[in-house]
Amino acid sequence: MGLGNPGPDYARTRHNAGFWLVDRLAERQGVSFRRESKFHGEVCRVSVENHELWLLKPATYMNLSGEAVAAFTRFYRLAAEQIIVAHDELDLPPGITRLKKDGGAGGHNGLADIIEKLASREFFRYRIGIGHPGSRELVTPFVLGRPPANEEGEILASIDEALAVLPLVLGGQVNKAMTHLNRRSQVDNPTTTQ
Repeated sequence: MGLGNPGPDYARTRHNAGFWLVDRLAERQGVSFRRESKFHGEVCRVSVENHELWLLKPATYMNLSGEAVAAFTRFYRLAAEQIIVAHDELDLPPGITRLKKDGGAGGHNGLADIIEKLASREFFRYRIGIGHPGSRELVTPFVLGRPPANEEGEILASIDEALAVLPLVLGGQVNKAMTHLNRRSQVDNPTTTQ
């Protein structure tokens, strides 16, 4: 599940980093998303090392992401543990993506809505670092703004790292995937903490 806001006005904004991840995976597989009204979003199916995956991009806007995620999980009878949600993360700098399971929303409205609608926090998250503007008052324009080219490149590179460990996650080697991403981030940005 990639989180973001639909439409061309939001396409390259920081808040759409979750869309960027699922779009990148779909592109690599040569598949396109199609609109599915019953899921309140766009879906496509890909195969990653013999694992079949559905990708979902909610069309509900970020704050109502849970509607799409809940509709999809109900239809396919998925447990929360079978879901990976990719989302932008203010608490990590551009170029860092972390994998985690469980936890709160951390002020992210899309995650908060998913937790509420699923009545569970037990899903995986790809936390895609976008940096922080330094002041709470600046957060909304920051996340809804487009990053400069160098930061966009760093975000996309970290998404590639996240996709590189996806086979480990799908194969049940979650700790190995987490370790790889954490080690990679420490090499690239030794001052970053977990």
